[in-house]
This record gives sequence, C-alpha cells and structure tokens, in this order.
Amino acid sequence: MHAKLPHPFDDATRITAGDSSWQGHTSDDYWAFVGPFGGATAATILRALIEHPQAAGDPLALTVNYCAPIAKGPFDLDIRLVKANRSSQHWSVELSQGGGEVATLATAVFAERRPSWEHRVAQYPETKPFEQTLPFPKIQASWANQYEFRFVEGEMRIGPPQAEFASTYSKLWISDREPRRLDMPSLMSMSDAFFGRIFHARRELVPFGTVSLTTYFHTDSEELAAENITRVLATVDSKIMHKSYADQNAELWSPNGRLLATTTQIAYFKA
Repeated sequence: MHAKLPHPFDDATRITAGDSSWQGHTSDDYWAFVGPFGGATAATILRALIEHPQAAGDPLALTVNYCAPIAKGPFDLDIRLVKANRSSQHWSVELSQGGGEVATLATAVFAERRPSWEHRVAQYPETKPFEQTLPFPKIQASWANQYEFRFVEGEMRIGPPQAEFASTYSKLWISDREPRRLDMPSLMSMSDAFFGRIFHARRELVPFGTVSLTTYFHTDSEELAAENITRVLATVDSKIMHKSYADQNAELWSPNGRLLATTTQIAYFKA
C-alpha cells in the first residue's frame, strides 16, 4: 500500500526546527513570476509561529513586509518573542538565505480569545452557489494553478486597451485545486491569492508585487476547524493606484456565512 503523499500546500509550507532558527524551502508549485508566491511565504511564517514551543493562543494579526527577492532554495526563519502577557504575544520573524540580509520581515500578534459581547456588522455577500460558477482557466504562474478560482463577479479579462478602465472589484470562490480542509495557514495564504487589481483595471499584465501585507483573523483555530470547509467566498477591491503603488482590500468568508479574515496590502507596479 502506497503512503499518502502530503498535500502540495503542506509540502510547500513545511518547516523544521534548528538550534537557533527554523528552516523552510521554496516550492516550485507555489512560484510566481519572479519569486515565491507571497501567500505561501506568509503561511510558512505563520506555521512556524503556530508550531513554536512558546506559542500561546491563536493568530490575531500577521504583517509581512517583502524586503528583497527570495531565491529558489532553502531559507532560515529567525523567530523572536518580543513581548508576552496573560492574553497576547507579539512576535518578530526575519527570513534570510545563506546568512545574507533579511529578505522578509514579519510581525505577528497571537491572542487568547475569550467569550465576550459581539456585534457582527459586515453582511455576507450575495452570491451564486459554488456549483453554479465555472473555474477560471489555468495561467502561467504555477502558484495560481494550485487554486481554483470561480468568479461570481469581476473576472480578470486580458485584452486590448479600452477607453474606460474596468472595475477593480471582484467576488469569487477560492479553494485549493486539490481539496484541503481550511486551517489558519491556508487561510493566510488565500488572503493573498488575488490577481493584482491593476490587471483588472488595465486588462493587461504589468510588473507587480506585494510590498506589505496585513491579515486580521476573526476566527480561532477551533472555530475554523468546526466550519469544516474547503473554500472561501472572497470580495476584493482597490481604492487607489498612484505613483507606482496600489492598495488592495479583501474579505474572506466561510460558505456558512462567517467572516473569517480581512486583509489589506500595498503593492508596487510598473505601468
């Protein structure tokens, strides 16, 4: 009987503990045009934090600053617990390769979530059922082909320039192409799994890359496991593209109607 192979995402985000740092390795399956998919890098960092022996509570926020290109191959994660109290932890993570300069700098907050008053203001977006939508075709970037994108609204269309810019808003279902139950690392990765809003606006591919990404988690690992889901419904938009930089804001929802995460990022572009 053949042993079951690990899911490509688990293989891509695998980490091992060392004496003073943790080690990971880039994945060809999650490669973008000029480097690893930022969502996979962020998820690897989050996995290292979750598995750290000093970790307590659940991820509340993760900010990842992509400082320099990451080459194919192994990398080191220097993880430091900066501050801790009874209810929260503040972490710092530096990613480097071969003893060189820092290529990625991350900060994270973990927290013990306790029962409290709540008010769920955001409303679940109106949508077509997943089964009534069609998969987006595969593209050249291997990372994108690890996911199945089903656009409800705002599908990316590449074509001749138009007099009017297209909408930057999208509503879509996102799932692993090889089905996998959602957990905190995969939720983190999916929070970056959007095509650049500038591609939608201009209907063309241009040099583009995330500079800084922050994701806020509105569920803990136990609640997320109880959702027992393999996909999210996401809405994403941009407010401004100005002087080589653009923002992006998104919400990720459970099919059961629960807001799981919100995320924002700033990205550079050349156009």
